[in-house]
Amino acid sequence: MDAPVCPRSVTEATLADAEVLECPFPTYELLREEAPVFLDPRTGIYVITRYEDLRMICADTERFSNLRYSNDPARHNSNQKLAHRLFLEKGWVPGASLAARDDPEHRQMRSIFDTAFRPKRIDALDPEVESLAYELVGRFIVDGHCNFVRQFAVPLPLIIICRQMGAKDGDFWQIKAWTDAWFRGTGFGLTEEQVIWCTEMEIQAQHYFQPIFERLRREPDNTLLSDLVNTEVPGWGRCLNDNELHAEMMQDTFVGGSETTTNALSAGIMLLARNRAVWSKLKSDPDKYLRTFCEEVVRLESPVQGLSRTAKVDIELHGVHIPKGAMIDARFAAGNRDPRHFTRPEEIDLERRAAASHLGFSSGTHYCLGAPLARRELYWGFKAFIDHVDDFWLAEGKNNLRHFPNYALRALNELHIEFTRKH
Repeated sequence: MDAPVCPRSVTEATLADAEVLECPFPTYELLREEAPVFLDPRTGIYVITRYEDLRMICADTERFSNLRYSNDPARHNSNQKLAHRLFLEKGWVPGASLAARDDPEHRQMRSIFDTAFRPKRIDALDPEVESLAYELVGRFIVDGHCNFVRQFAVPLPLIIICRQMGAKDGDFWQIKAWTDAWFRGTGFGLTEEQVIWCTEMEIQAQHYFQPIFERLRREPDNTLLSDLVNTEVPGWGRCLNDNELHAEMMQDTFVGGSETTTNALSAGIMLLARNRAVWSKLKSDPDKYLRTFCEEVVRLESPVQGLSRTAKVDIELHGVHIPKGAMIDARFAAGNRDPRHFTRPEEIDLERRAAASHLGFSSGTHYCLGAPLARRELYWGFKAFIDHVDDFWLAEGKNNLRHFPNYALRALNELHIEFTRKH
């Protein structure tokens, strides 16, 4: 793998560069220390990188908004107008998702998600997650090698959320293709052809899920999606409509409910391959160290690198003026390595106190509602691997360890490993 791109000064810094995003941590360190509020000249976005500032932004909903310009057709750029037209002609224009709302609408809508993701239901999924994790490892353990991303990290969380969203287990690769297209559609500098392709892929997903919505309205069942389809939103006097449900399927359920866990599972195995002492310590006593390891993976690699906010008023922060209406990038991945909050932040510390204080699941009113399920999937995913594998290493000549080029997510394209099994 090539050496990471490291700007020599703040004047050279940007996050709108694929090579920087491949390994952004040197840039994060530079910005965190020298420009904690940084106006990226290539995007016009204000990038925030210190832990305490990020916690403040998540908590201060009076000055920082989650509303997106994309919710307002009058403010659409040419690509957004094209996508909007395609949705009108062929599918459903996605409504504002839960993550793109402010209170009181966010609080009202969040209540039905909190009901759907209630602790008792997530607890009940524990045996299913455990069973699937061990089944997936069992499929490749006799081979002595695998592509961990494709054979384990993708199917584990995606099959679990498929079952809760009314999709068939065998359709998960098609759904993965749709979520990948959705992410490509959130990138910068897309051509018209790319916008058309990404939008039409999302419309395919809409036509897959629309009959499921209609069936669940007629015949409710015990799935998460049935609750989301049939529960009236407090204060709205109605349930979510089709446009709102389609927005939730892509962003808050399939993407939020699988992609981040997939990326953390892959990152965790890569980190263990590179940190042999940590691997030895972890497998010596997984009951003691595994839960902390899960938190350290999310902190260090931050599958969600950051999320956007909009300034509701003029704001001064660290001597920088952020004008009303400006877009802000709350860069959680940078805050997760802030030495002001974390001792030896670049290291995996299996005995780190308050390991779960990271921002990998955001913070405040928009804290990730799927975090309890994600933690279970990470725990059982790594536990199944530890219980089956005696030792492992990166397969020589098969890995470039490159990440999917995306501004918001950090996702390994593939991870080929070889191993010896326990007997």
